[in-house]
Amino acid sequence: MKKLLLSLIVLSLLAACKPAKEAKTEAFELPAVDDIAMYQVNPRVFAPDHSLNAVAARIDSIRDLGVNIMWVMPIYPIGIEKGKNSPYCISDYKAIAPEFGTIDDFKNLAKVCHEHGMGIILDWVANHTAWDHPWVKEHPNWYTYDEKADTIICPQPWNWEDVADLNYDNKDMREAMIDAMKFWIVDVGIDGFRCDVADGVPADFWKDAIDQLRAAAGDRKILMLAEGKNVDNFTVGGFDMNYGWDYKDELVKVFNGAPASDLIKADKAEYDSLPAGKVKLRFTTNHDHSTEATPCVEFTNDRGAMAAYVASIFPHGGALIYGSQEVGYPEPINFFKYVPVDWTAKPEIYQEYKHLIGLYNEYPALRKGTTKAWPDNDVLIFERTDNEKSFLIAINVRNESKTISIPDTWIGAEVEDEMSDQDVKLEESLTLNPFEYRIFDRQ
Repeated sequence: MKKLLLSLIVLSLLAACKPAKEAKTEAFELPAVDDIAMYQVNPRVFAPDHSLNAVAARIDSIRDLGVNIMWVMPIYPIGIEKGKNSPYCISDYKAIAPEFGTIDDFKNLAKVCHEHGMGIILDWVANHTAWDHPWVKEHPNWYTYDEKADTIICPQPWNWEDVADLNYDNKDMREAMIDAMKFWIVDVGIDGFRCDVADGVPADFWKDAIDQLRAAAGDRKILMLAEGKNVDNFTVGGFDMNYGWDYKDELVKVFNGAPASDLIKADKAEYDSLPAGKVKLRFTTNHDHSTEATPCVEFTNDRGAMAAYVASIFPHGGALIYGSQEVGYPEPINFFKYVPVDWTAKPEIYQEYKHLIGLYNEYPALRKGTTKAWPDNDVLIFERTDNEKSFLIAINVRNESKTISIPDTWIGAEVEDEMSDQDVKLEESLTLNPFEYRIFDRQ
């Protein structure tokens, strides 16, 4: 009996020493389109070579901003013939340029994103190819020709001389394009695409492509973002999001003297034509705009840049941050070449973006609630509400102090100031410093 008891004790001890079975990791699932906060990666600000690994090394800093989608600019081999070193001049749709790394490096980045609760989408350039893409010689009828029908042309009306315009009347080219897109969804495991010059490609092609991509993805959701503003991106093409170009244009006008309340009109104009469930991507900059001027220059200074960001993402959601924006990088970024960014610069700006995106994520009212606004020339003032919360947001769009009357329904309200984390009682008026903004949470 003693031997039996001893054996049982030993067995129980051995069982206790066994490592616990690892919990099954849940598969990554994309957020709902109206919950998206996106981060745009220009690999050429992360490292001069093997930049995909450099992006992966910064994954914690990126994710800590609160973003849940990473959009990676084109990483494919770049054309040399007539080339200008633009990543949008692609010579092979199914490969990666050595400058950025290898296919395994990219698969690792996708894996790291998913492990950190982030989706990853790739830039897709369907409107044109490099002049030394194999299709030019192998399938010249896949391209658009001039009036004499003897010379392939560059895309019009943009006159981009480094690329050749594709002919979407050719069914074989369409099938080859969709096949290349499927490679990244099925074989590599990305979560969708940001589609360059989407308005330059027929909407019926996008419908066919998106239908096939969703079918190929099976149970996985994919995200499709159109760089365009045509309503047929949605009604025909089947995209989930497209660009808030008009809103960004109005944002610049407002910060240069136009009435602040014009932004509410611009927001309404963009969303009035949208089908239910679709979203406009809102931004203060991206790779195109930062080539000319970064937000801290376009909107006067760092404070203006932050005020503009609040005015871009809170009236209707769809938030985007362009990598380098979070450290207040001041100089134009030419994405045709490597531009080193000091990721330790201006930590206070990083923390401010982190706080704003944190509020955006925490409170659905701030990204997809209903909006009520009050007209004013110098202060954008509006309310965002849902069934749970009500916020009053006031943004001084001028580089001088401004005083505004508080709406009647908010006078005397007990609120939390989300920027100072203090409880206050709203008076009849509010004075804001140059480019100051306030976000009040009704208690």
